[in-house]
Amino acid sequence: MKDEQSGNRLGRYLRARRELVSPAQAGLPPGGNRRVPGLRREEVALLAGISPDYYLRLERGRDNNPSPQVLESLARVLRLDDLERAYLLGLAAARPKAPRRKRPEHVPARVHELLAHLQIPAFVEGRAFDVLAANAMAVALSPRLRPGQNRLRSLLLDPEEQAFHQDWTKATADFVAALRTTIGDDIDDPRFVELVGELSLSSGRFRTLWARHDVRALDGGTTTVHHPVVGALRLHRDKLPIDDVILVVYYPDKDSDSDEKLRLLASLSRTESAAAQDRPADIPHPNTS
Repeated sequence: MKDEQSGNRLGRYLRARRELVSPAQAGLPPGGNRRVPGLRREEVALLAGISPDYYLRLERGRDNNPSPQVLESLARVLRLDDLERAYLLGLAAARPKAPRRKRPEHVPARVHELLAHLQIPAFVEGRAFDVLAANAMAVALSPRLRPGQNRLRSLLLDPEEQAFHQDWTKATADFVAALRTTIGDDIDDPRFVELVGELSLSSGRFRTLWARHDVRALDGGTTTVHHPVVGALRLHRDKLPIDDVILVVYYPDKDSDSDEKLRLLASLSRTESAAAQDRPADIPHPNTS
């Protein structure tokens, strides 16, 4: 995240977003000798009603105090949605802040009790997608949901995770964009610095997505996953904030094929757990020397 801390986050965001807007999307002729992807700087300036020199200063970090009116115009030209627009406004409003001590992410005891009672896959994650706690059904759904795992690292680096997700490409794009949204202006957080640094070195997919500067909320939704034993499962996902952590639950439509498969998975999990408990412990051999 060293590049994130170098000061020109606003300029990098503007450049990344203009490279994703085609001339056709902006109502401009494509032209025959375009040397850059997306829009040229002067085209963005023209469409936003500002001078090319001023826009160049924004991208190069020479002016970090654009007016809200300028930012709104740029958001329109760059086709930003509401979340992306808010992110752009936040970049311009960000100011250096005094370092603050982070509290360790903690799962309340009552949440551990709740996890134990839920009959659907459920787990607790931190801000950087670290799995902090999980019930047996979550681990039965995916061993990458064990406490101590990081969901984004698993998604990008574990080959089994690519087979698990029906649309791995979309899942990775959503997760990386959600991470950038969560980080916001908290770019000096040691956990974020560590995770972004690790994935930047080990995953080309992460580097590509991180350079796009996408921001996205990863809240509720529906996904399809492929379990190696019970097959395809169509599951809804909800995220519920509890104190400083997030409770994530996955559940199928009632009486659906996925509901039946999830019940089968629960039964298999209980059988395996009972077999593990009945298995005799290793008895040390007596010393015969």
